[in-house]
Amino acid sequence: MNKVLIVDDEKEIADLVEIYLENDGYQVYKFYNGEDALNCILNNDIDLAILDVMLPDIDGFSLCRKIREKFYFPIIMLTAKVEDMDKITGLTIGADDYIIKPFDSKELVARVRAVLRRFHVKSPSAAPKEKCVSYPDLVINLTNYSVTYMGHQIDMPPKELELLYFLAASPNQVFTREQLLDHIWGYEYIGDTRTVDVHIKRLREKIKDNPNWALSTVWGIGYKFEVKDS
Repeated sequence: MNKVLIVDDEKEIADLVEIYLENDGYQVYKFYNGEDALNCILNNDIDLAILDVMLPDIDGFSLCRKIREKFYFPIIMLTAKVEDMDKITGLTIGADDYIIKPFDSKELVARVRAVLRRFHVKSPSAAPKEKCVSYPDLVINLTNYSVTYMGHQIDMPPKELELLYFLAASPNQVFTREQLLDHIWGYEYIGDTRTVDVHIKRLREKIKDNPNWALSTVWGIGYKFEVKDS
């Protein structure tokens, strides 16, 4: 049974989300502030967190940052704000999805299912084939969600890693932003294609171009992992 953490200071909303998810078979941990939620995370194996942006003690973005310092389970931000900057902020600091209040209960449950389905850290099947691609100075392992660059392991949120792996697994193939949204996020994402641009920017800050390969922009189309002839 997947364990989902809910953090929202609006009791009615937190209670409703708890009911929706428990009816769908999830074990729910519910809190109304960030500090209690952090204590819960330290003492339980959480599979996914739903964080409200506006909390009484610590805002949801700061809570997301604190979680990402040590943990890599998926995070969905829940907020009444609809400004693009809020979306970009949440995605940049490591959130995997973003749901705007008021929301439909079926949509929320569908988002939780989709994010967990894409996060392959607790597969019950034995010994799946390792999903790993390697290039000079770069190894991307989707099986254990690790990236090694220039001999050092690089920490990055799941969506950044999945995007990097997807591009690197199809070298020199050009993907539009819409295709990347569909493949990595799995549905028409709330917001726009700048979601992809934000993640590419973050990747380029961590993974610099190499003489043998590069994360390349194809102007007017999208992106590709370009492998250069030796």
